[in-house]
Amino acid sequence: MNQQTLEKYLWGAATYLRGHIDAGDYKQFIFPLLFFKRICDVYDEEYTEALAESDGDKDYARSAEFHRFLVPKKHHWTTVRETPTNVGLAIQEAMHAIEKANPDTLSGIFGDASWTNKDRLSDETLVNLLEHFSAHTLSIANVPDDQLGNAYEYLIKQFADDSGHTAAEFYTNRTIVRLMTLIMDPQPGESVYDPTCGSGGLLLNCALQLKDAGYEYRTLKLYGQEINLITSAIARMNMFMHGIEEFRIVRGDTLSEPALLENDTLKTFNVILANPPYSIKAWDRTAFENDPWGRNLWGTPPQGCADYAFQQHIQKSLNPKNGRSISLYPHGILFRDAEATMRRQMIESDVVECVIGLGPNLFYNSSMEACLLITNTNKPKKRRGKILIVNAVKEVRQDKDMGFLEEHHIQKIYDAYRAFDDQDGFARVVTLDDVGERNGSLNIALYLSNIDSSGETITLDEAVRNWSDSSKALKSSMEELFTTVS
Repeated sequence: MNQQTLEKYLWGAATYLRGHIDAGDYKQFIFPLLFFKRICDVYDEEYTEALAESDGDKDYARSAEFHRFLVPKKHHWTTVRETPTNVGLAIQEAMHAIEKANPDTLSGIFGDASWTNKDRLSDETLVNLLEHFSAHTLSIANVPDDQLGNAYEYLIKQFADDSGHTAAEFYTNRTIVRLMTLIMDPQPGESVYDPTCGSGGLLLNCALQLKDAGYEYRTLKLYGQEINLITSAIARMNMFMHGIEEFRIVRGDTLSEPALLENDTLKTFNVILANPPYSIKAWDRTAFENDPWGRNLWGTPPQGCADYAFQQHIQKSLNPKNGRSISLYPHGILFRDAEATMRRQMIESDVVECVIGLGPNLFYNSSMEACLLITNTNKPKKRRGKILIVNAVKEVRQDKDMGFLEEHHIQKIYDAYRAFDDQDGFARVVTLDDVGERNGSLNIALYLSNIDSSGETITLDEAVRNWSDSSKALKSSMEELFTTVS
């Protein structure tokens, strides 16, 4: 199969679920079935190769040393496929058996989908799904890791597009992912961490970027934590589908129970990339006030917005000698009054290297503008005491209700970050004193001008006033119109 055919084939599985379950739940059934099929087909491929090598010795061919993963014979795909009734139970038992046979690598990877709920998924529906996936052999010879990995990423995007409000849980705009990994430039042998890793796209892209450049990507140490069970399972499957086996992704709440520890303290990393859930309100602020891990470096964020809790976790998790981070946030993190004290302390500690303002619609289901906050525990000498501000709000392509960065947008922003110099209307290097004079605000409009439709420079306050005035004028004219009509 070529790439397009493979993607069409995999996405076709979703047609059997339409009308039975919500689109947001497709992923918890399709991904585990796909992974189940891949594991079994690769096992068969390895078995056949070992059988030929041993002149037909079946015991030799079944030996664990020839297989990535072990598949118990009675729980193989072909056995489950032959099950006429209680198909969901057969699938569930097979997945549990495979997890049990591979405890160090696959424990919990199939998630907790309700396969036995016949009110949602009848035997007929599941048989149709099994038959659909059985139409092609997903061996490595037929579908190499790169090809299947790309198709898996395609499915992730399709599910994000189809699932509405749940998309942000597991999918980060892939054009932003490329920009973030390009800026971080992870090197072979480094450790990379994502504290809210979703489906693992940021981590995975670090490895793929090295691989595409011809470097040894297998020495990259990948770590992630994700609160959602099925999403963390998808992330792990994502790694395996791309042929990456050296990683550690754990399930759990990063703020209340950070799971990646070393010598009873937070493990530290060379590179951190993150797209934390923005401005969450349901978090344990009281516990963070007396955080046992010492993450309240600059203070305790307000209950209604945990952004700086995540940022302080990130900073505490960076290697003090050569740690660097990049995080995707809403613009508000740069100037909200409620976080002013924490922001000033962060700036005064001279860890902020760059702030990049991005355009609207880059978050799923939100039109708000995004920004990238870049920090470094050991800034190059020429960058110390300085912060690069980049206004890339216009560097975006709008496609329906989503924004994307095209390659020339990405390169322009990346080049500005690398140059770390003034560029008329686009980038400006400011000192910590400059920021201090503005009460620690990193509001991009304070440092780089916005241009209105007439070409005149306006401040953010003026832009807000103009918007407010135009809204009032519109309301007045609409009321007048309705009065006239009635």
